[in-house]
Amino acid sequence: MFWTFVATVVCGLGAAGIALGIRAATRNKAPKWIIPVFAGAGMLGYLIYMEYSWFDQKEARLPDEAVVVSTESDGILWRPWTFVLPYVTAFSTVDTKSISRDTSSEDIVRFTLYRFEQKMTDAVSHRVHIINCATRELVPLGSDGSPRVDNLKLLEPGDPLYETVCAE
Repeated sequence: MFWTFVATVVCGLGAAGIALGIRAATRNKAPKWIIPVFAGAGMLGYLIYMEYSWFDQKEARLPDEAVVVSTESDGILWRPWTFVLPYVTAFSTVDTKSISRDTSSEDIVRFTLYRFEQKMTDAVSHRVHIINCATRELVPLGSDGSPRVDNLKLLEPGDPLYETVCAE
């Protein structure tokens, strides 16, 4: 967060410097208001670039055993350009090293699902799940290790989560 702030300020100062160069090249005939306009545009441009490249940067830093199984793209009201070009605001990964068939049935598989969200600061959460590969039923486990059947979800046959976990 701190380095993003520093980079934003530096981009604003750099863009303001370009505007000062334009004013100097035109012998101060360019209006003075282009300096703050360029500074604001530079900062806004950097922040938009960071929002759109966030997923690619995070995905590149994932270990080899992490497989992205879903992404979420949302339009945000105070960022109107996201309704035209939505960007990835959250994604989920499966740690393939955590996949285990240590239950009583061969069809029941236990794994860890990680969720990354782009907020004011990046948020990462993880939860252990079990999936019945025969019926495609996904159930999260509670903190005590018991299945939370009230959160049962039926996955589609081609779901990337189902394909990744049950193919192991």
